[in-house]
Amino acid sequence: MREIRIGKNVIETLTSAMYEDARIIFREYIQNAADQIDKAVESGILKNSIEGSIHITIDGKNKKIIVEDNGTGLKSDKVVPFLGNIALSEKDRERNKGFRGIGRLGGLGYCDKLIYETSFTGENIKSIMTWDAVDLQRKLDDQKLDLDASSLVNSVIKIDYKNAGEEEHYFKVILENVRNKDLLDRKNIENYLSMTAPLPFPNHFVFKNKINSELQKDGLSIDEYNIFLNTDRLFKSYATVIYEGTEFSKKKIDEIFDIEFIKIFKEKELLAWGWYGVSKFEKQIPARPNSARGLRLRKGNIQIGSENTLIKLHKEQRGNFYFIGEVHGFHTGLIPNARRDYFKENEVSIKFEKELSELFYTKFYKLYHDANRIKNACKKIVKPIEIEKDYKEKTKNGFSTKEEKEHLEENFLKCKEEAKKSGKELERIKERGKADEVLGKVYERILDNYNVYSENKDILAAGSTKTFYRTDKLSKLTKNERKLLSKVFSVIDLVLTPDLAENLKQKIEEEFK
Repeated sequence: MREIRIGKNVIETLTSAMYEDARIIFREYIQNAADQIDKAVESGILKNSIEGSIHITIDGKNKKIIVEDNGTGLKSDKVVPFLGNIALSEKDRERNKGFRGIGRLGGLGYCDKLIYETSFTGENIKSIMTWDAVDLQRKLDDQKLDLDASSLVNSVIKIDYKNAGEEEHYFKVILENVRNKDLLDRKNIENYLSMTAPLPFPNHFVFKNKINSELQKDGLSIDEYNIFLNTDRLFKSYATVIYEGTEFSKKKIDEIFDIEFIKIFKEKELLAWGWYGVSKFEKQIPARPNSARGLRLRKGNIQIGSENTLIKLHKEQRGNFYFIGEVHGFHTGLIPNARRDYFKENEVSIKFEKELSELFYTKFYKLYHDANRIKNACKKIVKPIEIEKDYKEKTKNGFSTKEEKEHLEENFLKCKEEAKKSGKELERIKERGKADEVLGKVYERILDNYNVYSENKDILAAGSTKTFYRTDKLSKLTKNERKLLSKVFSVIDLVLTPDLAENLKQKIEEEFK
């Protein structure tokens, strides 16, 4: 039988063509570093995960990136088989975050040299493997060069060994002469990692303890690591206030006032666990400046895909962005695919998707729609109060015209009927809120922002007395002149906004006093 060869072009697929977003290489190196820290804790090299750390250095001036961890490192005799072989990882895919043995190649498409440097406890040497990415790309582009994948890899790597202290244990990834600007943009990378990496919640996120307490109650834990970017420690970017606008010019539009939990089971076996923020659901959360918007899918506390990953499971695309929150895959059968943008399709992932989609279609979809109904009903209920206030003001200062007075009275009666209907709708929602605790919380929070309408007879009573028009106080004008000015005021009300109209009418009145 003829020997089967793997062509060199497969290497290009596993490097520059593997990911649409170059920043994903940081995720790949971080998940490998996290696995080494876990192994260091298991083997006693580190006392606990708190002693573990991952340091990322972005040197924009010298176009250099370093990702270093203090995990186990690699024994010198394991460097070539572990780092040179491709897609032959010995990691346990049910326990480890990285397990395919291809993610570490991601940096090759964005730099001139990719260097792995490592040392293992008890050995007095450090191993340095250098991949020549420029030579690799030249050989990939040369269509006349007949090399299989293995021969190509062997031709672009070299191994060096240097002295090191026996107590040293680390693994370091170095990218030299990085060509991608996004990878050297520190702020950009910080924003990306704040929602992608396995980070802890910031202390200012007030629901941090509630989430951790619920996890503990359920006998669960979520992996968190000490990750630093140019000496600054990183945290997830969750906050309770929701804004619109830009980072430098923003206004508050809503607030997360509570959280609820998501628990998905297959029979009695836990598939996924999560949490989501409860707000007044004023509108879709804008992308800027709310970098943490959307429900995020995670495994091993590392984000799967992006903020858009779970959109397909909602009844409406916009549904995902009325919320902030996380859905963590806990079942060992929920295995990230090669691109880590979703789970591999299997019996467990199909069940997970079905259950989560049903939750989104029923509870989540109804929740933000009910919130909208409550707000609309409240607006209709307070509308007569606003008209009444305007009417009283005009009764005191004078109406512009007889038509204006009649219009306000008619509008009041119309809005009063709509308010009664809205009141009945609120009662129906309130009743449903007794059985749905989350809806009940949203109902109470929204109603706190509105005044309660109570029927008032003042407008009808005012109609039986002599009407005072604002032109009546302009005694310098004749009756006909005041009548003409009333018509002018009427035109002003038609073409200008209320504020501008009132300002102009006051200026005119000052001229005739």
